[in-house]
Amino acid sequence: MHREGSRAKGLLRFALVAALVVAGAAIAAALLAEDEFSGDSRGAQIERFELASKLLDQPLSQTIVRPAGGSEGRPLLVFLHGRGGEPDSSLSDELFVALRDLGDRAPAIAFVNGGDHSYYHDRDDGPWGRYVIEEALPAALRHTGADPRRIAIGGVSMGGFGALDLAREHPDRFCAVGGHSPALWQTAGETPDGAFDDADDFASHDVMAAAATPDALGSEPIWLDGGDDDPFRSSTDTTAATLRASGHDVRVRHWPGGHGSDYWNARMPVYLHFYTNALARCGR
Repeated sequence: MHREGSRAKGLLRFALVAALVVAGAAIAAALLAEDEFSGDSRGAQIERFELASKLLDQPLSQTIVRPAGGSEGRPLLVFLHGRGGEPDSSLSDELFVALRDLGDRAPAIAFVNGGDHSYYHDRDDGPWGRYVIEEALPAALRHTGADPRRIAIGGVSMGGFGALDLAREHPDRFCAVGGHSPALWQTAGETPDGAFDDADDFASHDVMAAAATPDALGSEPIWLDGGDDDPFRSSTDTTAATLRASGHDVRVRHWPGGHGSDYWNARMPVYLHFYTNALARCGR
């Protein structure tokens, strides 16, 4: 039984967040954008393909990871990269070790291309949200043969916001949703250039405000986390509290670290454990 919740008050309005994100764009790109992974995939298969998006009128590279043993009939995790990143940004030794350790329970993973700063939502330069749901997701299912009834979505930074926003728009589509250091702001004035078109665009995709509505992000488990030194820690905690107050099943975690790939890669085994358990229970 859901309880009506009010939007949590007293969010520390850190005006420096936007400045940090904008000023550090080049640093973020360096942290997130990586060359194609050339390490040991521990038996997993990596496939890269180009999706000719009709909605966005451009080709976009995508990356698929099939766990050892193949991906046919497996659950699927859709994972969204951060601003300045690319589909291969989250490929790491930690990821492939975790997939190996999960064995037959490991999901197939689709790393979806979100461009430089789409924030994975429909906006003036294209329907990026529709592209994920109507083009990238079906393409991932075709390439993996994964079970279309068992899909989770998550992401880092920009992708963490995108995962939460897409779950808001499609509350019955996913078995779990995760925001890892999600880029969340309370007001349009706090956002960096390029994140949203304008105040109206922000209001249409205000995840923090939507969190106060029961079942706004669906009834499945939600994961939120971030580093102790992450500039989005306060907004993450506020969003988690609001989700709980509105009856959502949400877990929030913090570990030492900042806002970058070193933090996310180190936590990838924990993330995959959450998604795998949620996907195993999905539909039961």
